[in-house]
Amino acid sequence: MTMMPLKDNVILITGAGGGLGSTAALTLAKSGAHIILLDKNIAKLEAVYDAILAAGAPEPIIYPFDLAGANENDYQDLADKIADEYGSLQGLLHSAVEFSSFTPISQFSTKDWGHTLNVNLNAPFLLTRVLLPMLQKSPKASIVFTSDSAARIPHAYLGAYGVSKIALEGFVKILADELDSAGHIRANILIPGAVDSPLRKRAYPAEDKNKLPTLESLAPAYLYLFGTESLTVNGQTIDARTFHL
Repeated sequence: MTMMPLKDNVILITGAGGGLGSTAALTLAKSGAHIILLDKNIAKLEAVYDAILAAGAPEPIIYPFDLAGANENDYQDLADKIADEYGSLQGLLHSAVEFSSFTPISQFSTKDWGHTLNVNLNAPFLLTRVLLPMLQKSPKASIVFTSDSAARIPHAYLGAYGVSKIALEGFVKILADELDSAGHIRANILIPGAVDSPLRKRAYPAEDKNKLPTLESLAPAYLYLFGTESLTVNGQTIDARTFHL
């Protein structure tokens, strides 16, 4: 623990109990960051919390939160509590994702459509909006949105998941352009690619997962996007499959 490039950085991670979110949380915590673990699954949050402590990293904060069911007041309460506890925020990683199955548009229910868009698109907007004042108090801050290569090559049966990722990437480009002139906050997109994650197992159950990169292979990309090497990088898409420092 001699190298702590993210020492004193406070980073909030949504979906912190999932495969990608927990990997990012442990990676960034080991580099000295104070992590706010956000997820609706308390048991998974506790497991990530324990793993971070076991690694000798700064003690994280657990914040149970249902992105799909929360209203604007809930989001504002979260922002207020972060302001009271830390005063500022240096990082925000949108890692939460909703994907149930590959489904034809003709069979998508209104409820499932709305739920998916709430988690994958509306929640990143709401959370980013209420946390921008905290991020603006930091000399340099990073917002990272997790997307999918499907946003560039849409195909049949991606449904609301595919639509949400296409829209999310458009949102990030607009946001990054708006933030660019001030220079305090950068907003970028991460494409994890196919990795051995719980979501990948659910989407492609017959796939040989031994041929996929591990979740830990994403660590360099997370460190880059929240570290000093990316201070001038804004509005860009980082594909973990081809990422090299």
